[in-house]
Amino acid sequence: SDESKKRSYVQSQNKLMKLKFEAMVLSCIDPRFQHVIHDHLKKKKLTGKYSAFTIAGAAIGVTHNKFKKWHKTFYDNLATSIQLHKIEKLIVINHIDCGAAQIANGKKEFSLFNEKKIHKESFSKIKKQIKKRFPKLKVELNLISLDSKITKF
Repeated sequence: SDESKKRSYVQSQNKLMKLKFEAMVLSCIDPRFQHVIHDHLKKKKLTGKYSAFTIAGAAIGVTHNKFKKWHKTFYDNLATSIQLHKIEKLIVINHIDCGAAQIANGKKEFSLFNEKKIHKESFSKIKKQIKKRFPKLKVELNLISLDSKITKF
């Protein structure tokens, strides 16, 4: 019956509301780094404990003006994850040799120095935005190098 369907939906919603998760992970769509991200989160014992938001450039995609149309979607999803999953942290994972960083860089020479500057700017922007919008949310910033090493910022 419709009544029992409604009841089971409400029960499953209530179960979800009682669950508590650790974080949302903001990472890039680049296929080369998916296994690195997965392994990193597994090592941190976060498997099954985070919501995922994957977008070109990770922090660059949600902070740089070249991708302005994407920003609201990210913050809406983050707000939803805070509400539904009771997350307390945003884990940001950018990577070197990023196509979105190249787009953000524009016509300037795309050197490692310029790319790192773009990553650092995206990190400081996202930290500022989160502090303003979700003051209680912790932010962890990570950058993956080409040899798959992860550096915290």
